[in-house]
Amino acid sequence: HQDDRMAIIAGLACVDGVFLEESLEQKAEYLRGYSADILVMGDDWAGKFDSFAYICEVVYFPRTPSVSTTGIIEVIRGLL
Repeated sequence: HQDDRMAIIAGLACVDGVFLEESLEQKAEYLRGYSADILVMGDDWAGKFDSFAYICEVVYFPRTPSVSTTGIIEVIRGLL
C-alpha cells in the first residue's frame, strides 16, 4: 500500500515530490538529498523529529482514526 499512499500524496497540487524513507537513521540525509522543505509526520511521533528543524520545517498532523487508507484507495479506484 505504500505505492498507493505515495501516489495519493504526489497527486496533491501542493506537493512537489514524495520519497520513500527506508531508514530512520538516514532521515537527515534524505531530507538534505531531496531538498525537503517540510517533514510531515503523524502526531503519534510528536516531538521525536524536532531535531531536524535545522534542515526543514517539521509538522505533525493529527491522525484521523476513522479514515482508512485502504478505504480511500478503494474509493479512488471506483472513480477511475
